[in-house]
Amino acid sequence: MESIEMFSAVAMGLALAATCGLRAFLPLFAVGCLGALGHIELAESFQWLTRPVALIGLGFALVLEISGDKFPMVDHFLDSAAVVVKPIAAMVVAASVMTDMDPMVTTILGLMVGGTMAEGVHLVKAKLRLMSSAFTATLANPVISIIEDLLAVVSTILAVLMPVLIVFLALVGCGLGLRWWIQRQSLESG
Repeated sequence: MESIEMFSAVAMGLALAATCGLRAFLPLFAVGCLGALGHIELAESFQWLTRPVALIGLGFALVLEISGDKFPMVDHFLDSAAVVVKPIAAMVVAASVMTDMDPMVTTILGLMVGGTMAEGVHLVKAKLRLMSSAFTATLANPVISIIEDLLAVVSTILAVLMPVLIVFLALVGCGLGLRWWIQRQSLESG
């Protein structure tokens, strides 16, 4: 039974980490709120996520991220900053829900796997946003941003309720994005 709980915690951590690729602060804010309400258990070294000052800060960062992403040019700046921010957020959120494991292992797992998943999701999202900017002169970017918001909310909810599904979908999505990118590169070079 313990191995099932550990697998579920790792899957939840990685699913939340992948969701950080869409919105860096939404999974952190959600985990902090759920931890504060006693709905999920957080690792001891990440209890700070449940404190009011952390929740206020994460909530403010989330509002800035979501609202700023609706404005062309601001969204490109946010995507540039996200290359650094999202893997760090992914590591924190993944390690925070992996309880009953060595903190060093959860941190490495969160950074190496969770950070990579978040970065993969982010790169696919950023590429889509660049194509939207090129083809629609940034007019479609706010609509795409709203769709990303909805995907991030649904992914965060499912990451808590059905984490294995989200990890699978994130891996499939990154794989499809990578396949598309490789095909495009071969067409451009050939």
